[in-house]
Amino acid sequence: MTVKDHRDHSGDLEELATTMKMEDRSIRQLAMEMAKLGFQAGSLGRSVEAWERMLSEDEITIFLGLAGAMVPAGLRKLVAFMVSERLVDCVVSTGANLFHDLCEGLGVVHYRGDPLADDARLREEGIDRIFDVYVSEAGLQKGDRYIAEFVKGLDPGQSRSSRELMEILGREMPANTILGSASRAGVPIFVPALSDSSIGIGIVLAWREGHRIVVDQIRDVDEISQITEKSSQTGVVFVGGGVPKNFIQQTKVVADLCGRYRGGHNYAIQYTIDSPHFGGLSGCSFSEGVSWGKIAKEARMIQVFVDATIALPLVVHALNECGTRRKAPPSFAWEDGELSLAYDGR
Repeated sequence: MTVKDHRDHSGDLEELATTMKMEDRSIRQLAMEMAKLGFQAGSLGRSVEAWERMLSEDEITIFLGLAGAMVPAGLRKLVAFMVSERLVDCVVSTGANLFHDLCEGLGVVHYRGDPLADDARLREEGIDRIFDVYVSEAGLQKGDRYIAEFVKGLDPGQSRSSRELMEILGREMPANTILGSASRAGVPIFVPALSDSSIGIGIVLAWREGHRIVVDQIRDVDEISQITEKSSQTGVVFVGGGVPKNFIQQTKVVADLCGRYRGGHNYAIQYTIDSPHFGGLSGCSFSEGVSWGKIAKEARMIQVFVDATIALPLVVHALNECGTRRKAPPSFAWEDGELSLAYDGR
């Protein structure tokens, strides 16, 4: 834009000014004002706008990819709220987040510690450290044993997807856990790297005692791909990246190969500290995903390069204040491996 253009559009430029005055605001009002700013503050505010727009769509399925140590950091109840209020419709998580969620459901407490502590001393005291968060090793082993006993009560002759396993596990968990809220709300949870977590360790404990269940991770791929294929529109929200991000993104590739492709995701939001220029999927841009057919070229795409433990509390509180509630979130019914998906009024 030339100097003359600036003069001719001075009124428009006022609307685009990256200025925010100081005044009393709600969290949502703050987010809306931040959307006018530059850099990551602006991206954070615009992510709230995009998520609100998703919630107002008549027929859309919203996927949540949950990576990083969100539960130990203290966000369990926040994510459980997102599930129970249907801010999201399908969760793909690391096994670690769900194991720590289960442990908290059993009464285990994560608490603030010292990132500069003597780790050898912590080991002697039976305390595990996750940066500045402590948790009792005995408490985590309580979770391992709970999983083992849970597995012993299952029919070893029946293979299950991780979705089926998490749904059964969630039935006995409190409503303010991620597992418990999802089981009650009918929100499927997939754990594509289940063995790479203490849930896998608990299953191995039962396995070595002769209780050998099979978790069919290929069925996971089929089931979550059916959700994508049968959804009118899809949106994705990634907290971090990793396996959950790729597992959700590849559903579009499966749909394309099987002749059931409806286009890429219509909305895409990510909160991440990973950068795109190293070539890893965790930080790759959504624009890059367009080249793969995973994201629609006209999609609303917002990536916020920020610590998710900072962003998520602000974003979810802003969404709660906006008052937008889903008219018809998807419902999922499974029979003999086949999904029936319907958008029903709540």
